[in-house]
Amino acid sequence: MARTTEMRLIELMALKQDIQAVLEYLGKKGNFQFQTKVHSVDSKASKSDSSENTADRAVFESLEQARAFLEVPDRTDGACSCSVPSEADRKEASKLLALVEDLRSRVNDVVNEAKHINDAYKEALAFSNLKASYSELEHLSFLSLRIGKIDPSLFEALKDAAGVRAVIVPLGEDKSRILAVSSKKGRFALDSELKKFNFINMEIPEDFKGIPDDILVSLKKQNEEAARRVEEINGERRNFAEIHKNTLLSLLGSYSISMQIQETAGKLESTELVYRLTGWIPAKDSKTIISDLEKATEGRIAVREYLPSEVPSVIHGKEQVPVQLRHGKFVASFERMIFSYGSPIYGSIDPTPFVALFFTLLFGIMFGDCGQGLVILILGILLYKNVLKMGGYNKSAIVFIAVGASSMIMGLLTGEFFATEKLLEPFAYWVTGLFGTPHAPIVKLMPSSSNTTAMFVMFGIAVGIGFIINTLGLIINIINKFSMKQIGGAVFGKTGLAGACFFWYVIAMVVRIVVFKHTIALYDWIIIGVTLFFAAFGEPFERLVDKKRPVIEDSVMVMVISGVVELIEVVSNYFSNTVSFLRVGAFALAHAVLDYIILVLTNMSGPVGGVIVMIIGNAIVVVLEGMIVAIQVVRLQYYEFFSKFFTETGSEFKPFRFEYGKKSA
Repeated sequence: MARTTEMRLIELMALKQDIQAVLEYLGKKGNFQFQTKVHSVDSKASKSDSSENTADRAVFESLEQARAFLEVPDRTDGACSCSVPSEADRKEASKLLALVEDLRSRVNDVVNEAKHINDAYKEALAFSNLKASYSELEHLSFLSLRIGKIDPSLFEALKDAAGVRAVIVPLGEDKSRILAVSSKKGRFALDSELKKFNFINMEIPEDFKGIPDDILVSLKKQNEEAARRVEEINGERRNFAEIHKNTLLSLLGSYSISMQIQETAGKLESTELVYRLTGWIPAKDSKTIISDLEKATEGRIAVREYLPSEVPSVIHGKEQVPVQLRHGKFVASFERMIFSYGSPIYGSIDPTPFVALFFTLLFGIMFGDCGQGLVILILGILLYKNVLKMGGYNKSAIVFIAVGASSMIMGLLTGEFFATEKLLEPFAYWVTGLFGTPHAPIVKLMPSSSNTTAMFVMFGIAVGIGFIINTLGLIINIINKFSMKQIGGAVFGKTGLAGACFFWYVIAMVVRIVVFKHTIALYDWIIIGVTLFFAAFGEPFERLVDKKRPVIEDSVMVMVISGVVELIEVVSNYFSNTVSFLRVGAFALAHAVLDYIILVLTNMSGPVGGVIVMIIGNAIVVVLEGMIVAIQVVRLQYYEFFSKFFTETGSEFKPFRFEYGKKSA
């Protein structure tokens, strides 16, 4: 049986000039877990590192703001393809940020000017048809009006000087009287220009009302021109983003790595010149990692390697060796199910392959329909290819593919294809014809008044699978206990050899009675009594064998009462653990019944209604029953399998690796 990955502790002594290269290698390799993180004892060095990290963080944040301004999609990887920014990268970042800032300033100016012009035009338009006096119009929110006299010869010069900041409209043919309009924001600049041209304010007649059409036309033109300038500057921004997108994202990745390196370095033990790193690595990667580090530092690094049995903190039980599981893609997809329950103990048997096998098998039995399984299979393929993006579900794409294929196989056996048995009948006749009289389906689950054998056979198969799963759980626990030299725990107790022998013997005895019509003999009671006694009252014997003192922790009376309670628990647990697997057969039968109900409703609903019922019915089954079956399979794994050997948990291997945008390593 496969065990957890063998680990080693390595101690690295790196010069300050090399710490960046060392951490960059470890972060990209993603196969080194720090043993401890101790803040630097050199306050001067820490202050220097802190200031450098602060500067890099400021640049990263500026680059992130630039990315948002340019509307460039963010990175979706871990930026492990990037490297720490070189001097050329830092100059490139500075140059790029300066260009972005200049563009941002020009965009803001154009957008703000357009907004003011648009506000002024909207207000003038709103008041254009009002019969309001000039005195009332003076209180407009966005427009500022001036009426007065100038030298007609200066009219064109004034108009040119005002430019886009104000509208100058002649009130007479001789251009000696004018109306000047600007935004409220620009009224001081307007007054300043008017003063240069010897503008004289006029008293406004009481009957002067409304806003002249000339002003509206001019403001409209200004508004259209401002909108055109906004579109032009936004086009310039899009072009700029397209040209500099790759550079920007590359710099973001580089500075993200630099920040994490600096923050990690600030938490390491160090002197003025040397940094000390200790951490766990997989034993099979040890030579490669050490060789690569020596190359990265040109030999300026000291490395020591220790077995877990040589590490004082592990020997004294103060630290657990981290646990890593290594598998192919299929089995690895089920690892999170293991770690969501708990981490195996280091050096123990890796249960993931069994979980992958039994999860796939049990789901297929409980959800047997070739068409519905095909839907799950296709969903898994789409998730695997990232055609569909559903967050965490994409990581479980292979699980969807596996259970979909398993459901399809069970569906072929039971003849179910989207709740109908007709489509798969030719396949069933062909297969069964190879071994005798052709019939369909290959395996019939639906009981009838004349034949209930198939139903009971399915329940028997479910209990048989349960026996295998429970047995494997017990064997894993016993082997783990022996390998950890916990001989007492391996032999005694409800999940030790005593409990396993009790369970196996009772099952064998029941098979003898049911199949071979044997009767219970005296030796049966003796064997059951002895194994049950050591399973229920095993704690003192366990402590005796493992040399733990005192052998009886409390009084003899407490030991007896605890043993009686444990005896009841042993019997009830093994009984419930076995009977619990009847739900596998029950769900398989329930699925067949649901398919039958969908088929009946389809036939009752006519051609069009039948299609609708068929689609909705199968969709409900795939979604709701699929979720329920998945939950039940997980429950069987947790309570019937894991509970046998997960008596204590280890520590999951969580290596140091770069994560894009992460603020702390």
